[in-house]
Amino acid sequence: MIYDLLKRVMQFVLLGLSQVLVFNGMDILYGAIPLIYVYFVIMFPRNYPKWAILLWSFAMGLTMDMFTNTPGVAAMSLTLIGALQPYLLELFLPRNADDYIKTSSRTLGFGKFLSLTYILLLIYCVAFYTIEAFSFFNFFHWLMCIFGSSILTTMLILALESLRKK
Repeated sequence: MIYDLLKRVMQFVLLGLSQVLVFNGMDILYGAIPLIYVYFVIMFPRNYPKWAILLWSFAMGLTMDMFTNTPGVAAMSLTLIGALQPYLLELFLPRNADDYIKTSSRTLGFGKFLSLTYILLLIYCVAFYTIEAFSFFNFFHWLMCIFGSSILTTMLILALESLRKK
């Protein structure tokens, strides 16, 4: 229990600091930003308490909002995918999977992990950029931000996943 809590706190701090110090300064493809902190929500294992996922997701989103001057946008978007993650994870797990299986490319398989990651990132980016823009005035810029950020973040998460221990 305490080991899991310390591990989550370390992941929270490392992903949050890397987003704030490194990735927020990147502006690629006309507004697309790698959003690595979403990986924190994707990594929750099966049968992790849903209330804890929501609290962790909200805390990470609130932390990102404080450092990026997006009041409530990241908190709402991360809480949304925190609420959806356990249910989407069940769709990609084998029927005879362990109750506390970790979400990784090794346990799910590369294709299923890629699909789960991209779906959650796409939902996050649509919610985040729609609330941030609050209009569809510049529709193509909005689409570029959504698809650019989701593709960049997916590639970054896959790179991190290849470095993750078994």
